Amino acid sequence: MRHLDSPVPDSTPDQRILAAIRALPCGQVASYGTIARRAGVPGRARLVARLLARNADPGLPWHRVLRADGRIAFPPDSDGFREQCRRLQAEGVVVQRGRVRLPAAEDDLDAALWRPR
Repeated sequence: MRHLDSPVPDSTPDQRILAAIRALPCGQVASYGTIARRAGVPGRARLVARLLARNADPGLPWHRVLRADGRIAFPPDSDGFREQCRRLQAEGVVVQRGRVRLPAAEDDLDAALWRPR
């Protein structure tokens, strides 16, 4: 069995990112940076965001991917924000003011540095 943090051999970064997103279980979330690390491209959170922005696969659980501080990346008054909140809540994820509590493993230096004060 392959560990979630080890990349799939002989695949492109995009394929590994999509695989890491698909591996997120229902009701669980991860940051863009965590997805990048799991895909074997640490430090490439923006690549994850760009890939999600152009993704057309309706089955991809894009709504489970959040900013490092647990916030939804869409503007609060947007359709995307409302849709992501709806999908997360349907999976039992608590969303408060556009923010979700990330798993304890997400409490890394990146999250600590960029968390709003």
